[in-house]
Amino acid sequence: MKPPRFQYCAPRMLDEALALLDLHKDDCKVVAGGQSLIPLLNMRLANPAYLVDINHLAELHYIEAEDGYLAIGATVRQQQVERAPLVREQHPILVEAIKHIGHMQIRNRGTVAGSIAHADPAAELPALLTCLNGEVVIESVLGERVLKAEEFFTGYLSTALEPGEMVTEVRFPWIPPQAGWVFIECARRSGDYALVGVAAVLTPALDDACMAAHIAYLGIAGQPVRAREVENAILGSRLDEQAVLRAAEIAAGLVTSDMEDVHATVAYRRALTAEYTKRALRAAWERREQRKVDA
Repeated sequence: MKPPRFQYCAPRMLDEALALLDLHKDDCKVVAGGQSLIPLLNMRLANPAYLVDINHLAELHYIEAEDGYLAIGATVRQQQVERAPLVREQHPILVEAIKHIGHMQIRNRGTVAGSIAHADPAAELPALLTCLNGEVVIESVLGERVLKAEEFFTGYLSTALEPGEMVTEVRFPWIPPQAGWVFIECARRSGDYALVGVAAVLTPALDDACMAAHIAYLGIAGQPVRAREVENAILGSRLDEQAVLRAAEIAAGLVTSDMEDVHATVAYRRALTAEYTKRALRAAWERREQRKVDA
């Protein structure tokens, strides 16, 4: 398969890239890692007249610890984040999520920001960003705007990006030191798209009840799902079996009726969602216990 014809542009400065996006708007696509866009081009599912390669924009290549969040520039590869000492030491759930992305060859090329901008509902990083209430920095010739994850993801492969805009930074908030966390998913084979996945961060109070919960799912709807109903079901509990089972039942009901394909029926996805919710809650709460021991 070969892509349709397009004009290739390789700007050296962010301002130049934004000017190109503004000039060509709907006829333009941004490429960095290309792990999602190139297959779409080859299958003729995308047909841009211009392709703007941002790999030469050194100003977008950074992983930085900021007050309240980890900032990742638009050209940083997933593998670079996975192996970065800063991330491994201070943001382990992000490392765990990235390990589930495709295969090593994909992570070597694919970018964190590219995965977020592509907005695949079965992808790991959009779900994790939603779980953590993270932010997406968007720039155009008109300036910068910052959106929360739940504002950014609007539907299947759809985002709040307007013509002429691009994602320049993704912000993953830090996990509280006393919290337990987990990222798990079910796939037919390692590297396949997940049928269902769960990201969970649970924070205990001094009396060891759950005082805060952040839970999000991938693969159960047309976009990442922040499961506030599930979070509310466990708040104030000590994650006893009754609370876990109640949360799992609520989670199964979040699977939308259109989530049926050759890989799984809706009923099967609902059963998986319930089971993986139980596993995620138990694992995150146990990790909270382990972190207390380690401290």
